[in-house]
Amino acid sequence: MRYKRNERKRKSAPHVVVGDTPPSDTASMDPPEEQEPSKKKLKRDEYLDSVPQRSTKLPQKKFFRQRAHANPFSDHALTYPATPDDMDWTEHYPAFLKPTTTSSDTAQALKSRVEVTDIGCGYGGLLFALAGRLPQTLILGLEIRTSVTDFVANKIRAMRQQYIQNEATASANASCDVQVTDSTDMQNISVLRANTMKFLPNFFYHSQLSKIFLCFPDPHFKARKHKARIVSSTLCSEYAYVLRPGGIVYTITDVQDLHEWMAKHFDSHLSFQRVEEAQLVEDGDVCVAAMKSETEEGKKVERNLGRKFTAYWRRLEDPPWPEEAS
Repeated sequence: MRYKRNERKRKSAPHVVVGDTPPSDTASMDPPEEQEPSKKKLKRDEYLDSVPQRSTKLPQKKFFRQRAHANPFSDHALTYPATPDDMDWTEHYPAFLKPTTTSSDTAQALKSRVEVTDIGCGYGGLLFALAGRLPQTLILGLEIRTSVTDFVANKIRAMRQQYIQNEATASANASCDVQVTDSTDMQNISVLRANTMKFLPNFFYHSQLSKIFLCFPDPHFKARKHKARIVSSTLCSEYAYVLRPGGIVYTITDVQDLHEWMAKHFDSHLSFQRVEEAQLVEDGDVCVAAMKSETEEGKKVERNLGRKFTAYWRRLEDPPWPEEAS
């Protein structure tokens, strides 16, 4: 007796490309079924509605919790530019706008381009640490989880307002003995929800970045899940494409197997050369210490007396052709 297997059709959430026009037959498509929002989302929305737009109150992490594992191969509903020329950075770094910026000049509207990115930035610990260490450098966090991205964006917004308020207080009490705690304006950091494994070159030009951070990425322990790891031969080529010659890739994890996996792929890639941590520190690289101590996961590892595995690679100027390397 033969049985027919019932297969459920999956409706993929569309990727939204900036500048694309919707297909002509969208009117004939069936409207999506409305799903009731979860209690967790309702509580988060209620919390966000209670916070003023220009509030200096930092967001509460309990309203933005989300599971650590995300499938990078899923069809997430993402908005991304077709090319770096289509990316509008004006809302991300308003303090770095050129004086002559026009509405049609959004791609080149900033005084400088983004140079540092934290891929899988989590709750933004490294972003906030680097903001003061690299005050004139534009830094971007990329995170695939919606709630976590919202948390970082709200925290950046609140800390910018705190700085404005502190500056106003300091100005009002300039002639008094009142001391105001110094803070960073956080204007040089921002966050985007993005799937780096699919769309990294859509955001950055060739040789645009000077630093890429891969901090405590998902280890994907099962062998069949290794293809979802954030480091592979293909992804190393994409990192080499957006990283300028002399730029550095920083990696840190508490999983030795993942550390060895990343080292194997970067070591075998002709565009990268391993660089020792001591050399970076001797050269005055302030990012090494920040990466090891300021991330949320790094602090958790320290509390649990765990071990951290770090490694660094420099983007080569002229990588040899395969025939020359052999």
